[in-house]
Amino acid sequence: MLEKALHHPFARVLTGVAGIFLMSIAINLFIVPSQLYSGGIMGLCQVVRTLLVNYLHLQLPFDIAGLLNLLLNLPLFWLAWHNFGRSFVVRTIICTVANSFFLSIIPIPATPILSDMLANCLVGGLLIGFASGIVLTSGCSSGGTDIIGLYLSKKKANFSVGRFGLVFNVILYSVCLFLFNIPTAIYSVICNVFSSFMVDRSHQQNVVMEVLIFTKDKRPELPRYIMDNLQRGVTFWEGHGGYTGDELRVLCVCLSKFEIDALQHAVLEIDPNAFFIVKKAARIGGNFTRHLD
Repeated sequence: MLEKALHHPFARVLTGVAGIFLMSIAINLFIVPSQLYSGGIMGLCQVVRTLLVNYLHLQLPFDIAGLLNLLLNLPLFWLAWHNFGRSFVVRTIICTVANSFFLSIIPIPATPILSDMLANCLVGGLLIGFASGIVLTSGCSSGGTDIIGLYLSKKKANFSVGRFGLVFNVILYSVCLFLFNIPTAIYSVICNVFSSFMVDRSHQQNVVMEVLIFTKDKRPELPRYIMDNLQRGVTFWEGHGGYTGDELRVLCVCLSKFEIDALQHAVLEIDPNAFFIVKKAARIGGNFTRHLD
């Protein structure tokens, strides 16, 4: 299981860098050759890059957008340091540097790989969103709007990284509409919609699940594990089996999809005869903390 492997620090960094590599491939092979803009801080850097090339005739042997992305992320590392801790910042710095490096060395085709512009938007956007979800699930970040989106998601229960990215990019693409042309802005928006859709579904810490656990074990080990190790509240009530009439305990807990594997493993360790029901929560609010890092 990916979730179980990602509890190891080295595996989290390695997975985050792999996601960054996939994201860089999608940008350089599908987005840049189509003269589109990927969105977020990187999209802003691409716009600046285009202006430097077109108006100042700046020519470099590598894509300067990657370097600009690294520079603009420096103040955001401070925000991450004060809200997500040192380990998250270190992983984010590694992924941001890797992102700038990959974008600088991956060759950009002279013409788009796919002849149809909409197909480039679809494939590029889905790959970028999927890769971003992998990076965030591994407890890393590509920097930029991801950091701001994570911060807002932590502060506001109904907020998500993809939603903030969509709002930011509406402003960015409005600028593109005036600087460039209508097709560029429209196709870039389409690409970003696909990307935002995918990142919210592949970022597992952003997916809230409800778990019902049915056990005859009334010892405090399982509730204590949930509260101490997962740092989640748990509610339980006494029940009776409909067929046997035996007394049992029903525990209810809400947590992220990323934490499900650890909980299921603990349940089977403490009570192999227990069973549980896992379902996606339709909506959650109130005093619920998102563990996004």
